[in-house]
Order: sequence, then C-alpha cells, then structure tokens
Amino acid sequence: MSEGLGHGISRRQFLHAGLAAAGGAVLLGSCRSLDESQQKHTRWAFASDTHIDGDPENNYRGFYPYRNLQTTIEQITAEMPEGLVITGDLARLTGQMEDYGNLRNLLGPVTGQRPVCLAMGNHDDRANFLQVFEGPTENEQAVKGKHVVTVEAGPVRFMVLDSLLYVNKTPGLLGKAQRTWLETSLRESDDRPTILFFHHTLGDADGDLLDVLRLFEMVKSVRKVKAIVYGHSHVYGFSQFEGIHLINLPATAYNFRDDQPLGWVEARLTARGGEFILHAVGGDKKADGDRVRLRWRA
Repeated sequence: MSEGLGHGISRRQFLHAGLAAAGGAVLLGSCRSLDESQQKHTRWAFASDTHIDGDPENNYRGFYPYRNLQTTIEQITAEMPEGLVITGDLARLTGQMEDYGNLRNLLGPVTGQRPVCLAMGNHDDRANFLQVFEGPTENEQAVKGKHVVTVEAGPVRFMVLDSLLYVNKTPGLLGKAQRTWLETSLRESDDRPTILFFHHTLGDADGDLLDVLRLFEMVKSVRKVKAIVYGHSHVYGFSQFEGIHLINLPATAYNFRDDQPLGWVEARLTARGGEFILHAVGGDKKADGDRVRLRWRA
C-alpha cells in the first residue's frame, strides 16, 4: 500500500534524493549552549518507545522497560521541564489496559505538574489508551479516529499526530483526514516555528509511515515547519529533508542494536533553533550528555 506523487518518481527515489544529503547536525561540547540572550526559549523532554507492560518485571533483551522509564522520570523531574512528549509505542505489544495503568502511574510525577503529550504507536490501542487517560484533553483536535494534540509551547508550536494504523503490526499511516486537518491547521496558524511529532519512521520500508511522500510534499514548502520528531526504530539520529530537521528519538525501553542508547532527549527550543541533549539511561551510554545544535530553516 503506497501512494505515488504523480510526478514520475518512485517512493524509493524520492526518499533517497531527499534524505541522502542529510546532515547539518553539529555535536557540541558539554560547555556549549544556545545563545538565549535575545530569544525566548522553552525546555521540554522528548522520549519514545516506552513499551510499558502490565507486569513491571517484563523484560526483553535483558532490559526492563518499567525500570528504565522510572529512571527516566526521575531524571526529568530532577529539573522539571515545561512538558513531556512521548512519540508512541507507549505499551509493550498490544496496548492492554493494565499497560496504560502502569504508564499512567509512572508518569504521575510529571502529569501532576506539567503537560504530557502522548502519541500513538503501532503497539498501542487507541480505545484502551483513551479509557485509561480519561479521553480527549482540552487541546485535542477533532480528527475522527485519531488522537491529535496541538500545544503552543512558548516560541514554538507542537503538533502531535497519530500514525497508528494496526495494533501490533509495524506500518503506520496518517491518513487523508489527518493530512487534510494538518494542511488546514498549518495554513490557518501563525508563523510560529512548528514541530511535528508522530511515531513512525520516514523511510520506504513496509514498516515505515506509508504516506510519508504525501506528508513531505505537503510540508516541504510550508516554511513554518522546522522539524519532525519520531521514534519506532529504537535508533537515535538526526537528518534533514528540504531543510526540515528529522529527529529520530532513542527508545527508553530497549534497543535492537548494542550500539544504541536508551533514554530521553532534553530539548531547549527557541524561535531560531534548538539544542538537543541526550540523557542515556541504558544501552550504549558513550554518547550520554552529547549535544546537537540545530538552526531552523528560514
């Protein structure tokens, strides 16, 4: 199930051309930070792939997702940010009620004080999630069958989208209704720098976001879209498409490759760019504390 562009170019060719020139992320030393003297800024925590099970002792590849998220929340609350975004795969496999019950308890120290935005991943069950987390929030937008949230976060805007297609199957899809809503919202909103969040990766494999080409075609000329943040791969990395920064968050639960960290990312954001600091709680920790500084496209 793929959607073409109608310009005589294949999905694979389009993605290869757009992503092959990825780069622009600069690793900084621990003493460097954004110049915030003339810019209002906000500080958020970003995480992904928590995979919380109803059993706190559930483990995979020697990793314990429940314990990893406990450690992550302890680190986040030690110096509380303005909020937290988690880009899906909140539950271990099939999004059971008890999975979300444990997740809700683990997030309690943050949700009691700050906004927490939770995206749907392919291991989530939307109906069960909404039951446990008490249905739509005041910021949720009306996209039928999707859990979509918009947050005005100081100098930037977050749009948390829903790429869940099937529970416990890897592909993702935003779908026509959500893309239409997104296109309208972007057109009608002010020029505040906007960051899109969802779960699925942006490649051309069967388990990636199936309508990624339509998304890219929509946003590449919308200059207010500065970055896309996602998870799914359990790999930490930065790339670009048409000047839009693509930020692949590490998992907190477990990795699939021994060279990947587990943890969360501290995001210090202004209207001109962002600084992203890795906080590794497990896996390969050698990059713990590394900083990546990005400037938004004009």
